[in-house]
Amino acid sequence: MKKQAALEAIIKARESHELQMAKIEKLISGKSIDDPTSVSKTQCGFGKWLYNEENHMKEILGSQFYEDLDFHHSKWHTEYFRLYNIFFKEEKKGLLSKFFGAPKVSDLEMDKAKLYYAELKVTTANLLKAIAASERRLQALNESKFF
Repeated sequence: MKKQAALEAIIKARESHELQMAKIEKLISGKSIDDPTSVSKTQCGFGKWLYNEENHMKEILGSQFYEDLDFHHSKWHTEYFRLYNIFFKEEKKGLLSKFFGAPKVSDLEMDKAKLYYAELKVTTANLLKAIAASERRLQALNESKFF
């Protein structure tokens, strides 16, 4: 992956993650979403970029930057899984949600979801810092370091 392509890819990966957070925010505000974020860290938009061996990000970024991204991204998905279970676990969906797509959750579950979301926002901030640091790293690298 050439330098410009790597920079464009990390920007798209960041934007993909920001879109995921926007979808979660819609859920917390009581709205429905069409396409929930994958619980698998390798299947979301950001993960597809980060873990794609063909783009050589581990070699380009170096292990410190790559492992920092992986750590925060993995933590994000672990925390997101708790929210996913509240909103999308099959037995928690009501009859109306099958027709209208809006997840039905109890007040207690919504309170838990709001707490989990607050924690996820902190993890997101840390992930975005790691992404920004990696983006600066890519910008600083000489073109010869890219594949």
